[in-house]
Amino acid sequence: MSNEIRKITLGITGASGIPIAFTLLKQLLAAQCSVHLIITKAGIVTIKQETKVSLSANPLSCRNILVEHLSLINADSLSVYTNDDWFSPVASGSSVDEAMVICPCSMATLGKIANGIGDDLLSRAADVILKERKNLIIVPRETPLSVIHLANMQTLAQLGVCILPPTPAFYTHPASVEDMINFIVGRILDQLSIDNQVVKRWGRSDEQER
Repeated sequence: MSNEIRKITLGITGASGIPIAFTLLKQLLAAQCSVHLIITKAGIVTIKQETKVSLSANPLSCRNILVEHLSLINADSLSVYTNDDWFSPVASGSSVDEAMVICPCSMATLGKIANGIGDDLLSRAADVILKERKNLIIVPRETPLSVIHLANMQTLAQLGVCILPPTPAFYTHPASVEDMINFIVGRILDQLSIDNQVVKRWGRSDEQER
């Protein structure tokens, strides 16, 4: 694998799974990617609920809080946008990023994308990724799934979207929640073709991993 993908859009919705998104953000910046971050209003609520981090609706303040709380490296490569910022670069196919990850992705957001409804920046950015035939990865978070949810996922999968449920593996013998999170983040990075040692590889010893 290589680090060819450098410009990545990361969307965070109000679904549960914020620790996965935060770990992914840290890994993307550590891999020297330029990250365009979009957080929905519901995402801000869930972030406070799951991590006790209170984010401002102001994108600059939001960015500063994240940089401090997550001790982000390469923070200059992080741009944060409100979900109604139609002047964001990711809103247009003329400056589309190479890939987009929505993690976690609510069923409401997934349904809008599957049906071509781009009425906010996050769904519009995903629509742009699709029309420009770039790499879209969706990490859906809901259980159980209804027929509507499954149908929307099938629609997107048929368009080449990677549907990557945040399902932990136990063959790696995780010793903590962090281990489970890292497994999921590693699989996302794999789909982005970003070299990583986050996930333990099947059939490889610890020596081979190093």
